[in-house]
Amino acid sequence: MSDRLKELAAEKAVSYVRDGMVVGLGTGSTADFAIRALGERAEKEGLDIQCVPTSDASARLGESLGLDIQSLEDHPVIDLTIDGADEVDPQLDLVKGLGGALLREKIIAAASTREVIIVDPSKVVDRLGT
Repeated sequence: MSDRLKELAAEKAVSYVRDGMVVGLGTGSTADFAIRALGERAEKEGLDIQCVPTSDASARLGESLGLDIQSLEDHPVIDLTIDGADEVDPQLDLVKGLGGALLREKIIAAASTREVIIVDPSKVVDRLGT
């Protein structure tokens, strides 16, 4: 999928973020598009949001964009997490964590009331693990 399509998907995912939310920031190339879109939207609209990252890389990117980076200890309940996946099948089962942030991604996902997963067509498989 082209970067432009990833940007559009990320913008759609970020459209679910509302003022006052605690937002989980995923990890990986697709999640980075969402973090950038969230940074732009927060600045443009003056959103008051706190962000809990799933990796140090996501924390650094969020901080560089002016996002308020917090810890899970500070916010044990997350309103919405936006992340990517490595594979997804037709039943919407998915594989995550091939990039190495799996544990924190799972912890943040478990603390989240809602999760939006961004995938591109290259991630869609008939059977997971293929």
